[in-house]
Parts: sequence; structure tokens; C-alpha cells
Amino acid sequence: MGLLRIMMPPKLQLLAVVVFAVAMLFLENQIQKLEESRSKLERAIARHEVREIEQRHTLDGPRQDTVLDEEEDMVIIYNRVPKTASTSFTNIAYDLCAKNKYHVLHINTTKNNPVMSLQDQVRFVKNITSWKEMKPGFYHGHVSYLDFAKFGVKKKPIYINVIRDPIERLVSYYYFLRFGDDYRPGLRRRKQGDKKTFDECVAEGGSDCAPEKLWLQIPFFCGHSSECWNVGSRWAMDQAKYNLVNEYFLVGVTEELEDFVMLLEAALPRFFRGATELYRTVGKKSHLRKTTEKKLPTKQTIAKLQQSDIWKMENEFYEFALEQFQFIRAHAVREKDGDLYILTQNFFYEKIYPKSN
Repeated sequence: MGLLRIMMPPKLQLLAVVVFAVAMLFLENQIQKLEESRSKLERAIARHEVREIEQRHTLDGPRQDTVLDEEEDMVIIYNRVPKTASTSFTNIAYDLCAKNKYHVLHINTTKNNPVMSLQDQVRFVKNITSWKEMKPGFYHGHVSYLDFAKFGVKKKPIYINVIRDPIERLVSYYYFLRFGDDYRPGLRRRKQGDKKTFDECVAEGGSDCAPEKLWLQIPFFCGHSSECWNVGSRWAMDQAKYNLVNEYFLVGVTEELEDFVMLLEAALPRFFRGATELYRTVGKKSHLRKTTEKKLPTKQTIAKLQQSDIWKMENEFYEFALEQFQFIRAHAVREKDGDLYILTQNFFYEKIYPKSN
């Protein structure tokens, strides 16, 4: 290429550069069109699948006027935080849905925007609560917490989630945007071609690794209020903690995912019967998607991020969630020979009056 540049006249060199630039723009445009077409195709397929299920239920007999029993009326929402092993866990739900007879639906928001418009919130709440053909249902997607009580709903869905050490999550997301993972290795990522390491990014003060990028798990749990997305808001963190304790059935941590699966199977067998065995035999190998080309940050990089008030808040929230999870686990399992076992029922009823004749 260097020899060719020397032999070519300046005008031809300029022309070659222009042609190359135009060709690259054309390719980028074609790639964008292909991605848009793929997105439209996915939506069309999803609509077709929904119609098929509704038609199948219609043939089986109308359900509109029937009252579903407690377990059949159950809906779980997993508003998954990106890069917390969410795909790995969701795949377990997909593997079990046919056997355990429930529906799994992905909430696909435009550009993965975690905040829904007010009108979409109304539509979503209506779908979740009145779509009997999809009950029992397991909904998952990158959507921040939504308070169903605000919409006058009598029976709220069950919320679950998983969170991760904030720096580890950010590092994983940084490399994911550049190299993807082994789940869909051929998919073009937004930052593909950028070879800069996370350490180099932090050293140079880059935007993709700035402390502000750590602010994600708190707003996902805080919800749809504007203050939730105000980076560094103490109110948002307090609200996220409140929701975690009062509005979430169970919140696990990526680092202890197997225990999270075990507790869900014990508490919600309607959905998760067989999940622990599936995770132990298959899940650890096939379900855990790994970000490609990920390099662990140095101690200096970690120390620099830990100086940030944003990291301190996100880490406080993570430690709070971890403490809650470990408390629940401690009262639900016993350890024997290094393994955990779910406790049997530890309460019973007595002194029942009046006595039956």
C-alpha cells in the first residue's frame, strides 16, 4: 500500500481516499438497513407467534370469562439489568417453559430504552394484567421498575432481578460493546473496531468508562421517576433500596447465581421446578455467555473508579442487595458437606378452635 501511494499522483491518491470513504459509508448504510430489516422481521415473527397462541387458546375453549386459580394467574417480571448474567438466567426460563406449562415473553423496547412513555406504561400494565392467554407468564427485558399500583391494579406481578458488582458489570459491558460475546458472535456491536482496553479508557478519561456509566442498577430498581435517572441522586438510591425490599420477591447476585436459582425453585415451583438441576448439569456450561476479549482491569484502574461518589453509591446499593439475599438464603437453606439444601417446612398449626364435633 505504501509503494502504491508513492507511485500514484496526488490527485489519484485523493480520489482513492474519497472512493474508499464513499464505499465505507455505503457499507455502513447497508448494514444499518439490514439491522432495521432484521428488527422488523423479529417484530413480525413475534406478532405471528402471539396470534398463533391466541388462536390455539381459542380452539381449546374461551378463557375470557373464566376465573384463573392462583397459580395459573401468576405473572413474573424480570426487569433484567444488562451484563448481570441475565441472558444466562433467562435461558433457564425458556428451557423450562414447555415442561412447566407457562409462557415466556421478551419485552423488546426501542433502542433498549429502559424508560417507557406514559402511554406505553398503560399498555404494558393492561397487557400484563388482562392477557389471560399468556398466563402464567414470565416477562423479561431491560426495563426499569414500574409500580403497577399507580394504575389501580388489584393483583401486582411478582418482580425478581439479579445485580452484579458495579465495576465488574461496567467492564463486562465495555468489552461487550466492542467484541460481543459467544452467544451471538457474528452480530456487529456498536463500538466494534475500537481496540482500546478498559484500563486505557480510564487513564484517558474516556466517556465509555466514566463513573457516570456505573449509574445503572440504582435507576433500574428506582423506576420511572425523573429523579431515578439523575446521576448520583441520594433519593434515587433510597427509593431503589425501598423497592428492592418491598416490591421485589427475590433479588440475587451474579456471583451466587446458583443459589438464586435454588431459592426460586423452592419458593416458586410452578415456574422453576427442575431449574436447579438444569443449572447444575447444563447451565454452568451452556447458559453462561462470556464477553469476548475481556481483560480484567488493574488495581490502579479500580482504585481510580472507587474514588467516585457514584461508585460509592452503586456499591452501597450492591452491598445492600447482597446482604438481603444472604439473609434470605440463611433462613431458607442448610449446609451439609459443602452443599446447600433447601429446608423443609418449619411451621405448623395447632390449638385450632372451635373444635369440630
